[in-house]
Amino acid sequence: MSSTRLPGKVLADLAGKPMILRQIERLKRATRLQRIVVATSDQASDDPLAVCLIAAGVEVFRGSLDDVLARYIGAIETFGPTRTVVRLTADCPLADPDLIDQTLALHERSGADYTSNTPARRSFPKGLDVEVFESVALKIAADETSDPYDHEHVTPFLYRHPNRFKIEGLEQAADEGDVRWTVDRPDDLDFVRAVYDGLYAANPTFTSDDVRAFVRGRPDLAALGGDRRV
Repeated sequence: MSSTRLPGKVLADLAGKPMILRQIERLKRATRLQRIVVATSDQASDDPLAVCLIAAGVEVFRGSLDDVLARYIGAIETFGPTRTVVRLTADCPLADPDLIDQTLALHERSGADYTSNTPARRSFPKGLDVEVFESVALKIAADETSDPYDHEHVTPFLYRHPNRFKIEGLEQAADEGDVRWTVDRPDDLDFVRAVYDGLYAANPTFTSDDVRAFVRGRPDLAALGGDRRV
């Protein structure tokens, strides 16, 4: 809730519900996800978020605001034991359940310690990010790193040490790495609201291809805020 660029964004209205609940609605369509837990902070500013999630039947873990790595370890220890963890940030209401499944399938097939769809060449839109890692690997990171960057961003220790951890990356042929579907700014929220207004009522399970087709038909959205949107 304490986002500096767009405070309270995760509870912003999106087609009649808080944005985070719209995202979770999409995540539930991923067939390989067995459990969804929201790991938020223990600060009073996040009390409304926790209340909203609990009322919706979503499991919540609360930990440090700034040490997000420690927050993840706390969530794993509280809701575990679990072998594999998927990290999905809460400002991505266009999350793609099929892409989540594809990334998890690659992780399982390859036996990797860390897999993402944002490798050296980002090919999917910002806002569709998926990170998968083994909980034992993350615990090693938490035990060994004292770098504040690692503690804020959770996973850098893993992919910065390919000599210690097996790293895999999922890419697509299309070059959409600079397409922006995440929500960090007011214009981002305007964009996803326009997408939901245009697609959700007729098809609540709209896909990423549906989003692409919709935005191509809306020149006013294609570069909203000065960023590429399709």
